[in-house]
Amino acid sequence: MSTERSGVDPRLPKAPSSVVVYSDLNCSFAHLGVYRLHEARRRLGLAGRLWFDHRAFPLELFNHSVNERPGVDSEIAVVGALEPEAGWRLWQGPDWTYPVTTLPALEAVQAAKAQGLPESEALDLALRVAFWAEGRTISMRHVILDVARETRVVDVTALAEAIDDGRARRAVMDQFEAAGGGRVNCSPHVFLHDGTDEANPGVSARWVNGDFGVGFPVIDADDPAAYDRLLEHAAELLP
Repeated sequence: MSTERSGVDPRLPKAPSSVVVYSDLNCSFAHLGVYRLHEARRRLGLAGRLWFDHRAFPLELFNHSVNERPGVDSEIAVVGALEPEAGWRLWQGPDWTYPVTTLPALEAVQAAKAQGLPESEALDLALRVAFWAEGRTISMRHVILDVARETRVVDVTALAEAIDDGRARRAVMDQFEAAGGGRVNCSPHVFLHDGTDEANPGVSARWVNGDFGVGFPVIDADDPAAYDRLLEHAAELLP
C-alpha cells in the first residue's frame, strides 16, 4: 500500500464514503475483486455507508488490442476457483458474438453515475455477471440496457439517452488519462480518500509458458481479507 495526499490526486475519491476502483469489465481479476468488495462490505455491515466509485481502466486502450479470448479463457479456471460464487463460465456462444470492446459498457457505468453511485455500482456488477457468468455480449447497446433494466434500480430511459448522446465518453477518456504513466498499476486497483491504494488486493499472480493469451496464470498468494482491511480502513475515514 502507498499513500498520497487526498484532494491533489485525480485518482482518489472525492469523499471519504467512496472507494475508487479502477478496472475493466472483461478482466477476471477485476471480477474477482469487485465480487470480494461487495461481499466484504456486506460482511462488515458497511452497506449504505461506503460506495464504490468505478473508474475505467480500459485494457484495449492501454494494449492497443482487444482483450484476447484465449487469455481470458485461460484465467477462468484459475481465478474462478478463488471465488466460485462470483459466477464464471467459459464462453458458449459463437466466436463472432464475443465482445471485442468494453468501451460502451464502461461508458454506461459512468453515465449511470448521474443517477448516483448506488445505480452505477449496481450496473457495473450486473454487467460483470452478464459477461462472466451468463456469456452475454456486453458491447452491444441493447444488451447493456437489458442488463440495466434487470438491476431494477437504474433508470433505463435516462441511461439510454446518456448512451446515445455519448456524454460519458469524456469521463472514460479522462480516467484512462489519469490512470496512465503507471499511476494505476492494473485492473483492479483500489484507492481510498486518504491516498491509501492497493493493486489487485491480496492476489499475487504470474504467467507461465508465455504471456497473456499464450501461457496461463499461476496464483502465488491469495489473501481475501485484503478487502476487509481496505474497507475497515475506509470506514475509519468516515466523519
